[in-house]
Amino acid sequence: MNSTFKKLFLTYTFIYTFSFFAQAETYQVSLLTCDPGDEIYSVFGHSAIRIINQETGQDLVFNYGTFDFNAPYFVVKFTQRTLDYMLSVTTFDRFIYEYQYFQRNVREQVLDLNPDQTQEIIKFLQINALPENKLYRYDFFYDNCATRVRDLFETVLGNQLQWNDQPNAEEKSFRELIDEYVYPLPWYDLGIDLALGSVIDAQASERHKQFLPDYMEAAFQRAIIEGDGPSRPLVLSQRTILEFPERNTGGSLFNPYLIMWLIAIVFMVITYFGYKRKRLYVGFDVALFTVLGLVGLLVVVLWFLTFHSQTKWNWNLLWAFPLHLGLVYGLLKKEASVWVRKYLMFALIMADAAVIFWILGWQSFHPSLIPILLVIILRTNFLYYNFEKFKKHKLNMEK
Repeated sequence: MNSTFKKLFLTYTFIYTFSFFAQAETYQVSLLTCDPGDEIYSVFGHSAIRIINQETGQDLVFNYGTFDFNAPYFVVKFTQRTLDYMLSVTTFDRFIYEYQYFQRNVREQVLDLNPDQTQEIIKFLQINALPENKLYRYDFFYDNCATRVRDLFETVLGNQLQWNDQPNAEEKSFRELIDEYVYPLPWYDLGIDLALGSVIDAQASERHKQFLPDYMEAAFQRAIIEGDGPSRPLVLSQRTILEFPERNTGGSLFNPYLIMWLIAIVFMVITYFGYKRKRLYVGFDVALFTVLGLVGLLVVVLWFLTFHSQTKWNWNLLWAFPLHLGLVYGLLKKEASVWVRKYLMFALIMADAAVIFWILGWQSFHPSLIPILLVIILRTNFLYYNFEKFKKHKLNMEK
């Protein structure tokens, strides 16, 4: 698509959209809430705004959750949090087709707004949909498809909008809220717990919970409008647009819990035989600490070289440390180096510190990492006390 065609297409789209709103006097505004999908970017669900022109039948959806897969350096920008999301406008039929195809439930809450409030909502969306305004820098917790909807209504309705939060709502951390959605997907769960730091172990307020579309939907259901007549619920009516049978998310044997414990058992066995036969079997340690070092590099990149606020202060770095790659070099040398034993003690202390951080609640690590921490403590202990002795024994045997 050349640039001239793109400009004509955008011009037509916005003229069409604005004329749709300009010619009508009666609108219906509603919140659409979509259930989670199977991909990592859809696993937490979605929110969008639907506006129907009840005189002409035109039906549009305003969607703050779109981005361009074809953007230059997409993966790098997504990782660094420099990828812009956008407000897109589409017909309801085109919007709902995707959810029909992937069999994701969609619910609608029709809102009880007066004409002035409705016009202000439409005006706000018109301005936001302009090419110069539609892009925004996405933040998973604080600026996403759900929070943008919330912020829109708070801006337009002001003090007339009362969220009517539950006084005795269950306290949850950001990590616990995420776990509700990724628990059936243990590899996603592990990846998120590795990538995100201790900042997401903070307690989420009722407002903070609204970054999740399901919680945003519940907040809309409780909300009331005051100050323009008798108080009334924000939601006038609700209905289910798409509903599918509940999907079977039965667990697979190929999950991090089983894999990590199998790894731990292997290391326990080779440590036992290594002690009996006066052998180090450092090949296993080379593989282990190579993986840990690479994971540590990823943690460092996400912490220091991206703009994600949630990847800061990530104490997975205590056990997955980039300098473990240096230990790999030391283990592969034929002659024992003094610094290797010192580093083994350092790695042991770091792993112990990770356990302490976990116990004290300074950061919650993924449960499948328990056997890996045990392996690190076991092998660093074993190598620290036997590295020089068994190395010399091996050299003497070779002679």
